[in-house]
Amino acid sequence: MNNSDMKCVMIINSELPIGIIANTSAILGITLGKHVPEQIGEDVLDATKNSHLGIITIPVTMLKGDTDILKDLRKSLYDSEFSDLLVVDFSDVAQGCNIYSEYAAKAATVPEQEHNYFGIAIYGSKKKVNKLTGFMPLLK
Repeated sequence: MNNSDMKCVMIINSELPIGIIANTSAILGITLGKHVPEQIGEDVLDATKNSHLGIITIPVTMLKGDTDILKDLRKSLYDSEFSDLLVVDFSDVAQGCNIYSEYAAKAATVPEQEHNYFGIAIYGSKKKVNKLTGFMPLLK
């Protein structure tokens, strides 16, 4: 697929404090960058010949969610219809841990329905992403 067929969105729980919203967005973005490195552009030079690292080559739309929207969305994303989408989630289970091994151990003991999602990033077919998120307002 070419870039015009792909879409990337982040749905963030807008009820969270601004610091948690920022942290959630950063974590989702870092993970997306690892899993879709082909979407990171080449480094660029500005007019004074200073270098700037490449950034994502497609827009990332920030959408407003809440606890219920995120829970329902995450459940839908487990459906086989959406198995080809790249999904990154960030929840209270992860946010409450200071080291990754602690998160992995804790996640293994918490059923999915008990995760409270702070944000979900989705990357893939524009048609499928729109089907899931087309009704959601922009996060402002």
